[in-house]
Amino acid sequence: MCVLAFAWHAHPRWRLVLAGNRDELHARPAAPLARWPDPDSALLAGRDLRSGGTWLGVSERGRLAVVTNLRGFGDARPDRVSRGALVADLLRGEGAYADPAAAALGDFNPFNLILADAGQATFLTNRPEPVRSRLAPGIYGLSNGALDEPWPKTLQLKATLLDWIVDGALPPHALLDGLRSDVLPDVGLIAAGPSDIPQEATQSPVFIRNPVYGTRCSTVVAIDDRGAGLIVERRYGPDGAATGETELGFSWPR
Repeated sequence: MCVLAFAWHAHPRWRLVLAGNRDELHARPAAPLARWPDPDSALLAGRDLRSGGTWLGVSERGRLAVVTNLRGFGDARPDRVSRGALVADLLRGEGAYADPAAAALGDFNPFNLILADAGQATFLTNRPEPVRSRLAPGIYGLSNGALDEPWPKTLQLKATLLDWIVDGALPPHALLDGLRSDVLPDVGLIAAGPSDIPQEATQSPVFIRNPVYGTRCSTVVAIDDRGAGLIVERRYGPDGAATGETELGFSWPR
């Protein structure tokens, strides 16, 4: 994911709500949101077909994980473990990186990650040094800078999620409209460093419409106080037009 807003225990009905866009080269192959085949059938996620793993997913064992790249620390090193593998291990609850307290975060190129389960939400990053911090109830924004760094698109998406909550937390699908905004707000701070992707502008809107590098999919996840969950993914082509949508229900242990 490249921009997301995350609400943790910010509404009496919803345990968590996440709305975010994945921005990527259109040429990079990916499988759409689906329930993964055995032995990972508890996982619901898209899949990166180049390096494996995923950028965002949920597990019916009671975990959600989402990762963004982190700017400002030089070019990505190809010999590092895929960040998508970290997300997959955390969702499975098994593998070399399944334990967030012990995972070797330095094995990966720079990243930000939010991990949530039935009891807590945690923010992890590995630059400038490894950090694991528990998130208090509230609304958070994340892109390719620090947590809650006030980039214009991050502020805009946080405001969209807050408005949705204040307006009565209508069906979560309504958040997909806010993820389509391609107007750059005139508030917020400019990113301190350039993107690792040469095709990406220093500042970009929530939705990037570009034939080479742009928004590949929008995803909304909502889990209520009983553990009933919904994940919706809407996919886009190089022209910015929607190409498909997948909606899956799931449940978390209470």
